[in-house]
Amino acid sequence: MPATTTDRDEFVRLTDPYRRELLAHCYRMLGSVDEAEDLVQETYLRAWRSYDGYEGRASLRTWLHRIATNTCLTALESRARRPLPSGLGGPSQAPEEPLRGPVTDVPWLQPLPDALVDPATVVAARGSLRLALVAALQHLPARQRAVLILRDVLAWRAPEVAAVLGTSTAAVKSSLQRARARLDEVAPDEDLVVEPEGAADREVLDRYMAAFEHADMDALLDLLQDGVELEMPPNLEWFSGKKDVLNFLRSRGHGEGRYKMLPTRANGQPAVVMYVRGVDGVLRAHSVQVLTVEGGTVARITAFIDLDQVERFGFPRVLA
Repeated sequence: MPATTTDRDEFVRLTDPYRRELLAHCYRMLGSVDEAEDLVQETYLRAWRSYDGYEGRASLRTWLHRIATNTCLTALESRARRPLPSGLGGPSQAPEEPLRGPVTDVPWLQPLPDALVDPATVVAARGSLRLALVAALQHLPARQRAVLILRDVLAWRAPEVAAVLGTSTAAVKSSLQRARARLDEVAPDEDLVVEPEGAADREVLDRYMAAFEHADMDALLDLLQDGVELEMPPNLEWFSGKKDVLNFLRSRGHGEGRYKMLPTRANGQPAVVMYVRGVDGVLRAHSVQVLTVEGGTVARITAFIDLDQVERFGFPRVLA
């Protein structure tokens, strides 16, 4: 029997509450907000086409995640992993030299605005959205990635995962063991630690913004960890250690009023959108910077120099 308008209305009413959760799931799988949004749309299209066959044998949430997972696995057959610069080689030893320029043939990892994800998802599973983990997931084969997310993030039982992937429970358990071992190699435990969010988190962000806006390098020195890392996709170079990071920032020029920083959040972490004042006095968007905060200090700065990402976070390219 052809679907009716009433059927479609019911489908939208019942499935729409899961849209943001599915976006987070597809983002973990793909490392791209652009592709995750496309695959969520594909998931809903596939779900609608098969809705008349859904008879409640599984929860609606589980059914949608099953469709989304297989949609992502199909997409990953023709996609390369999305790295950060630190995943492609060692740090640069020449912070005062000009950067070689953007590398455009690498599908870089993208940041996920917290505003696109259901707040409950951010709070309950903030660790699974952190840049360090999403970047580490990119090192896993697609099916291992799916197993780890379904088991460790969504807390599915091994037989449920096996049913989704068309494999055995034993194979799922083996795949999960290999995935966890690989994560231990590419992402040290301290990279994945999630500290409680609170006033201290915002205080670090405020101090970071003030240090740039007032060209206070001493304040920035106090705020950065000794082993702080700075990476700036799509630039391949990245820097490790307080000395090199500060030397890089100093060599790029500074002065009170040169920078304007606006707060936001990404991947469950504090973030800022940076604007740089040009010689004409106009403030133009430069980057979305995601901060990894540990123990009241900044451990990593990931600056996405991508104006499309600035707009995705809801900020203009030029400040009036």
